[in-house]
Amino acid sequence: MADINSFEDAPQASGEDAQAEARLIEAMELLFFAYRDFVGDPDTILEGQGFGRAHHRVLHFVGRNPGITVQSLLAILQITKQSLARVLRQLVEADQIEQRTGAQDRRERHLHLTDKGSALWHQLQAPQRTRLEKAFATVGPEGEAAWRTVMAAMLDRASRNELHPGTDHIPGTKPEVKQDD
Repeated sequence: MADINSFEDAPQASGEDAQAEARLIEAMELLFFAYRDFVGDPDTILEGQGFGRAHHRVLHFVGRNPGITVQSLLAILQITKQSLARVLRQLVEADQIEQRTGAQDRRERHLHLTDKGSALWHQLQAPQRTRLEKAFATVGPEGEAAWRTVMAAMLDRASRNELHPGTDHIPGTKPEVKQDD
């Protein structure tokens, strides 16, 4: 088994290449640690209720998109039906989410947070809001705008479109012109 702390076999870059490589590795680590800390507080809250990160993601996207269909949620989360069914069942049984039959298509299930689910969703958001508010206050508006641009640039095109439907571009840049295939 390879030792992840050993770089003896890795090709060694020199000069500017080594500096660029070091900056990329540091950026990756910053992203890993920032994510770990960003989800840490909600993880603790969720653990107390017998839930995990999958439950958090479902609560978030149902909260942001009241009435979202199960099919649309599957597309956003990119998980299997079986995985979502387990998480949804637990959230419904805990009175966090309710499922309503579609008015047009009775086969569709539309998801809504209950009052209890909305309260949990806001409780999960609170430490994350505080963390973002502090970070944005530290870097100022230009730093926040740069952060948003970097985060959007890291998304696949389909994910950018999910975040801002119909925009298919990175905020702060000119929209990409779609080519007909």
